[in-house]
Amino acid sequence: MRTRRRDVETGSLSFLDVICCGFGAIILLLVLTKIFEPIRLEESQIELQGLIVRYQQELNEIIGETEVVQRERSSTIERVDEDETQIASLESELTRIRAQFLATEDDADISAELAGRLAEAKQRLTEEMQRLLADYRPDPTEYKVGGIPVDSEYIIFIIDTSGSMQRYAWNRVQQQIRETLEVYPQVKGIQVFNDMGEYMFKSYRNEWIPDTQGRRDAIIDALRNWQAFSNSSPREGILEAIDTFYDPTKKISLYVYSDDFASGSINAVVREVDRRNALGADGQRRVRIHAVAFPVYYEVTNGELLSSARFAVLMRVLCQRNGGTFVALPSLRG
Repeated sequence: MRTRRRDVETGSLSFLDVICCGFGAIILLLVLTKIFEPIRLEESQIELQGLIVRYQQELNEIIGETEVVQRERSSTIERVDEDETQIASLESELTRIRAQFLATEDDADISAELAGRLAEAKQRLTEEMQRLLADYRPDPTEYKVGGIPVDSEYIIFIIDTSGSMQRYAWNRVQQQIRETLEVYPQVKGIQVFNDMGEYMFKSYRNEWIPDTQGRRDAIIDALRNWQAFSNSSPREGILEAIDTFYDPTKKISLYVYSDDFASGSINAVVREVDRRNALGADGQRRVRIHAVAFPVYYEVTNGELLSSARFAVLMRVLCQRNGGTFVALPSLRG
């Protein structure tokens, strides 16, 4: 019996030893864990800061690449705009060249037409017509200067204000205006445009200037320093005058003073004027068109007649078809 009791006691002590060792180990682990935990937290913060720095660098790189792409995009857009501008310029130049080509064809057609009409008129001129023309003398009260009829009640001056006219013919223009006004002692209304249809006196836009001596003097005074843009084409001024002041009950005369018809189709201008300046009940057009050509290019360029010849062809046709007279001055000196 004594031997068994000793065995039980020995076994009980061994179990307690194991339990104590286990608790001790757990306590030791907890102690070690608590000791190293701050170190791991510090390491985690360092790693996190490193990640933030790396991400910041990557973000900066992305922003830099975005700026480069944006600059390249802007540069590409600018190049596209430049290319489009150049294309538009080339298209405009092509249109101008085509217009010049068509105008040349039109001018050739109308010159041939005029030559044919002249030949036909000569063939139809009978001896009786020749006799009548030989005996004919115009009424001195009807024709005053250069065979220009002065029976109109309203007159409109259309003056080329281009650089060539301003530099070389402006004194002669003023002289011609004064002489034209002198042969009209009294009219019901006056108006003054430049060849672009711009009014000399904007306060009288779309209405007649009353004919008084003071108004006539004001026109001459304003003409001395009148500088308005001009494209060296009487088309705009003539059409503005007819569109604004055409009246089947009024007798109106246009006086066109110029040296040049720089661009455009002669045929097209003639058709436009025919359409607007309709025939009256008496079979006559209500707006007479007269023209005075200044030999600026002939005198200044030693005989270059291309530009002035186009103006002469245009205005001779317009004057003939609209009851007026074309006068070509032999010189710029009065």
